[in-house]
Amino acid sequence: MKARLRFYGAVQEVTGSMHLLEVNGQMIALDCGLFQGRRTQSADKNSRFPFRPQKIDAVILSHAHIDHSGRLPKLVRDGFDGPIYTTPPTRDLAEIVLADSAHIQEEDAFYWNKKRVPRGDAPIEPLYTADDAAATGPLLKAQRLNEPFEVIPGVRATLYEAGHMLGSAGIALEIDTGRKPARIVFTGDLGRPNTAILRDPAPLPACDYLLCESTYGGRTNPKPEGLRDQLADLVNKTIERRGKIVIPSFAVGRTQVIVYHLHQLAHAGRLIEPIPIYVDSPLACRATEVFRNHPEAYDREAARFNHATNNNMFDCAMCTYIENVEQSKALHATEGPMVIISASGMCEAGRILHHLKNNIEDPKNLILIVGYQAAHTLGRRLVEKVPKVRIFGEQYEVKARVKALNGFSAHADARELAEATAPLAGVLKNAFLIHGEPAQSWSLADRMHDDGHEHVTIPYPGDTFEIE
Repeated sequence: MKARLRFYGAVQEVTGSMHLLEVNGQMIALDCGLFQGRRTQSADKNSRFPFRPQKIDAVILSHAHIDHSGRLPKLVRDGFDGPIYTTPPTRDLAEIVLADSAHIQEEDAFYWNKKRVPRGDAPIEPLYTADDAAATGPLLKAQRLNEPFEVIPGVRATLYEAGHMLGSAGIALEIDTGRKPARIVFTGDLGRPNTAILRDPAPLPACDYLLCESTYGGRTNPKPEGLRDQLADLVNKTIERRGKIVIPSFAVGRTQVIVYHLHQLAHAGRLIEPIPIYVDSPLACRATEVFRNHPEAYDREAARFNHATNNNMFDCAMCTYIENVEQSKALHATEGPMVIISASGMCEAGRILHHLKNNIEDPKNLILIVGYQAAHTLGRRLVEKVPKVRIFGEQYEVKARVKALNGFSAHADARELAEATAPLAGVLKNAFLIHGEPAQSWSLADRMHDDGHEHVTIPYPGDTFEIE
């Protein structure tokens, strides 16, 4: 048996998750995510694979976030036609996420070609199209949690609860060596206890090799407990100012959590007056429908609240889901107070840019950051409190209040990552820290060494390691 791990995406960076397991000449991809960052760098990284897609025998997808799933249609476009194993909620979410991503790819190419072609430049091709996304859907194969299945001959996988978003899973792999099986665990994105709606992450399975995310490897985030109180305070203060609360939010996962919290606050009478809530994202609207269809994935609190609201915990009298562009534009001229939740979560594309442009220079308003903001994104610049930002090529003064509620993060922080990995100290042959900016990964490596882990590696893109 010859087996090796190859690291290609989300290595010393946070986005573009993709790793390969090669066993006896066959290859399994763990995730196939879209790199997000500077436009030119993103285009270069996303446009080609460091291997022939036809050589991939199967993909196992940890969850539906675009930085983990977003290059699957490109993989299919370039020749992959094997199975993509994932959980039932992730299968349903991935189909809509990838269709939305294809639409963005096509729109983006159309927009840039309007400028390029008249001046004689070669047209830009979309990374993939709606047809490529449609061709990817039938390859998604649902596997229930905690039920082992064969991926390729000699390799079995088991998906277990990761607690990061609806349907998210860690991946435990067992390779038949003819002797004692080699065991590999890929955490995907590891969640944290007591996150709204989601079940707590399961303990990491015993293994020989661990691929562990390190997004917050050196940071301790506020615990989810108390977030609802903080949200109520910020909303009520903005209501008193008669301002707007603009929330850049990932359409899949974070938006549903925010709506859930606001519904609970309204249900408990904790808002000083009713306030309209607009979910302005076609993708978020479709994702919320998937959330409604998978109550089996809720934790106990969410299940109880869903029952108390007649299976309508994502709907309340104040909440309006917007898909129509004209309705979205109408919000610009509508006076506050109101809550506008819109994508993208890192403020790099989509309708959120229009809402920021129209509201960022009014001190009555609040820009509420509720998710991780990668380096070089508009969202990161807002969190860093820069005085001016560029939106659609124009400079705007940041006069609105900007507040980050990091407790909404669905990534385990430094303490939770250390607690999750500590039971494997003295057992692992090697721990590979991925999905983190270098400072975060090195910080977690130091802590794991202190906890008794002998071998902790932070791979570089393209690094290959033999599995024994």
